[in-house]
Amino acid sequence: MSDEPQTGAEAHEAALRLLDASDHTAATLRMALARRGVEPAAAERVVAALVRTGLVDDSRFAGARAAALAERGKGDHAIAADLEARGLDRAVIAAALTELPPERERAERLVSERGRSAATARLLVSRGFSHDSAESAIAHSADAWLR
Repeated sequence: MSDEPQTGAEAHEAALRLLDASDHTAATLRMALARRGVEPAAAERVVAALVRTGLVDDSRFAGARAAALAERGKGDHAIAADLEARGLDRAVIAAALTELPPERERAERLVSERGRSAATARLLVSRGFSHDSAESAIAHSADAWLR
């Protein structure tokens, strides 16, 4: 028999250790438990119990992760891709994005920090900003400069 947690209390303890190290979505916690040898049914029961108690909250995770990524200069496309990769559904992702300052405002802030240039426009797109937001932020910067 393996030293890895398999069911019940051992799986619950493994999940709590994982959550102590970092926040998880329900999906990432299930995957982490599976990697530790927890049977799928046991992992599902443990995750469901942790969701009921509020220790695992996909909406809270999505909001906090989206805010952190936006603060680091990421656009909506990059944020959505990151959240989707963590197993969050589209409705949760959409709700998290609506809580952020508008993408155009975030793009304008980056343009004001980095300057109005083609390189800045490319940077915005590479960080997951839409082409429209990048173009609008560059144009807004030009309008502000001309005033």
